[in-house]
Amino acid sequence: MHWKNLYRGLFIGISDLIPGVSGGTIAFLLGIYQQLLEAISGFFSKDWKKHIGFLLPLAIGAGGALLIFSRLIKYLLKNYHEPTQFFFLGLIIGILPFIAKQVNVKQNFKFIHFLVILVVGIALASLGFASTAETAPITKLTASNALSLFLAGWAGSMAMLLPGISGSFILLILGYYSTAITALSDLNLPIIIVIGAGVMIGFIVSSKVIRFLLERFQFMTFAVIIGLIIGSVFIIYPGLPEDGTYFMMCLLALFTGLVVASLFSSFEKKKI
Repeated sequence: MHWKNLYRGLFIGISDLIPGVSGGTIAFLLGIYQQLLEAISGFFSKDWKKHIGFLLPLAIGAGGALLIFSRLIKYLLKNYHEPTQFFFLGLIIGILPFIAKQVNVKQNFKFIHFLVILVVGIALASLGFASTAETAPITKLTASNALSLFLAGWAGSMAMLLPGISGSFILLILGYYSTAITALSDLNLPIIIVIGAGVMIGFIVSSKVIRFLLERFQFMTFAVIIGLIIGSVFIIYPGLPEDGTYFMMCLLALFTGLVVASLFSSFEKKKI
């Protein structure tokens, strides 16, 4: 068992509670992104025992974070929205140098790759202006809403695995974020199970697709990933507060996020 994945899952789970913050980005920051794709896509293979040893602690940590921190994240986003967003901005910005070194951008990227980064970044950033379909949270599971909740979980999980795209943000656009966060806060098991089933199926399908793209089109796929991460910065940027004290809190949160990202990146670099 990879018991270190307990704390890694904790960070991934917390990030997936924040609209605009991708669990895939945090997996990249923690140095387990490609291992995660391999483990999920190979879950039903003959090597399933090895993959279970990697995924189970990760799932326990992520699931624990979703259950334990859902109310805390709701509180922070309601009462300290800007500082919370700036902390995650620091994490996201801090991971870019690590990815650039990992893929050796200076040597391997050509004009077309930088063009893809620009186009993808602009396309994702433009989603920040998209209107959401968010309505009152669904609290009772019925035959009519079960399929839509399942498909929303599927769509959200596909976004979770892509660095830069937040599963929570996709749920927000589709109108199911408040339903998911309320179900987690209130331990509404029927809603959690249906959305969770969609998440699991989406994980398996999208992990295979992303692995294929990384194997066949490595640098172009990394260009898309970098573009998604850059675009996500514009999605979660909350604007600068006018209050001086609050402004300093945001700067401190941003700096803390950058430091945390740098520490994790340095650790992974030494490990590699």
